[in-house]
Order: sequence, then structure tokens, then C-alpha cells
Amino acid sequence: MLKAKLLCSCTDRTGIVSALTAFVAEYAGNIIDLDQHSEEDTGRFFMRLVWDISSSRLGKEEIPGAIALVAKKFDDMRWALSFGDEAARVAIFCSKTRHCLYDLLLRKQLGEMGNCEIAAVISNHENLRNVTEHFGVQFYHVPVAEADRGEAEQRQREILRANNVDLVVLARYMRILSPEFTADYENRVINIHHSFLPAFVGANPYAQARQRGVKIIGATAHYVTPALDQGPIIAQDVMHVSHRDAVADLVRKGRDVERQVLSKAVRLHLARRILVDGNRTIVFE
Repeated sequence: MLKAKLLCSCTDRTGIVSALTAFVAEYAGNIIDLDQHSEEDTGRFFMRLVWDISSSRLGKEEIPGAIALVAKKFDDMRWALSFGDEAARVAIFCSKTRHCLYDLLLRKQLGEMGNCEIAAVISNHENLRNVTEHFGVQFYHVPVAEADRGEAEQRQREILRANNVDLVVLARYMRILSPEFTADYENRVINIHHSFLPAFVGANPYAQARQRGVKIIGATAHYVTPALDQGPIIAQDVMHVSHRDAVADLVRKGRDVERQVLSKAVRLHLARRILVDGNRTIVFE
């Protein structure tokens, strides 16, 4: 079975679902999944449509043009199309912290990340080279110093282009990307951070959290924008803690939830389940 996946959004009006499902039926496709969402306050419509094109009368290369004709009926429709036989190419950025990198590489090895290839791991330190190469993934060391930050980012972008990367995952990469970088990879860079922000910033947030007696810790995965840690949120989760937890316990639990949230966000993106609407997301889980 070969699946086509369509994500679309536009001003809500009568006939959108009918037009798209009729298009699938007209060319002998078979709908596998359909999910939609309309919002009264904004008047916006969002939809995810998955259908089997194995017996379609349209060739794979003809489908985008045919969908464009349907979309013309709805003036402001934005849409994106992908196919199940296309493996996204992923690059992971990391620094010295290893738990998120390990988790992503292991999940990929176990077949839990969906249809993707991890094309490269890029780090500003050498520490995690052995981890990366153990999983048979190409490791690139790109040191970053304040004096040559632009030069380092240019090298990173060259690596991404050479490896035809579709998605960048920041697995606890402790450097800020430039606005130019995030603009070129709009909604294609995913970051993870603890959900203490903005309450506990700076060094050792877990020690600060314990001093305040927090009862939950969490993590947030989001798309990266020029506004630091303010991009559209993809996934979040929390874990309950208590006064019995030492700082080391909080750190361990924090890492657990970071791994889970980041891998979930990456899977959702790779499965084409996310629509970005302004500075928020519509996630069809």
C-alpha cells in the first residue's frame, strides 16, 4: 500500500471536505484516515487526509497538480503533500548532554521513529562522537566560538545541504541558532527544554526547583523561531515529584520526560500530523 498524506488549512466554509474526498474518489483512491478541526473564534479550518494511491488513476507525480486545482476553489488554502515511500532525512544537533541523542538513535534502530533516516549528527563538541558512530551515523564536529559563530553556522548549513536534510532536531544543543537559520528551516527545527521556563532560568534549574518545593517537572518540545524558546509547541508532558526527591532524582526524572516528549514531537512531525497556525500548532494525534 502506498499512502498519500495531505495537510491543509484555510478559512472555514461549506464544501471543503466534500471537494477533497470527491477528488480522492474520482481517481480511485481509498481514504484511510481523515481528521478535521474547525474553530469558531478564528473561522479557520484544518484537515489531515490520508489515502491509498496504489490503485489510483493518477500517477504519484500528477497528484500535486490535481490537488492544486482543488485548492484553487478555496482562495486561501495552504496545503502540503507527502507520500509514505519518502523517508525524511534528519540531522541531530547536540552538545555534551547525551540522553536525548541516545534515545533518538536507539528508537531509530528499534524502528520506533517512523519513516526516516538519521543522516548526520552535528555537535560543537567531540564528546558524543563514539555514541553516534556506535549507531553507524556520520558525526560532524563543528566547534562554535563567539568570534566565528557565523562561520560555524555556515559549515553546519553546508553539511545539512550535502546530506539533503529535511528536519533538524536539537537534542540538548546548547547554542542559539541565528534568525537566518531558523527562517531557512521554518517549522523544520525541533527543540526540547525543561518546562521550568521562565520560572527557573540560568544554571542548575533543578536545584532552584527543589528549593521552591515544586510538585511537577516537565518538558516542552517546540519548533524553533527567532524568539528564544517561544516557538509553536508540539508536545508537552509532566512528571510528579515530591519533597523526598533529591536534586539528582529531579534531574533523572527530568531527563526521562525530555526523552519522551522529544521523541513524540519528532514522530508527530515525521508522520505529518502537525499544522502550524501562527505561533501554535494543530496536532492530529
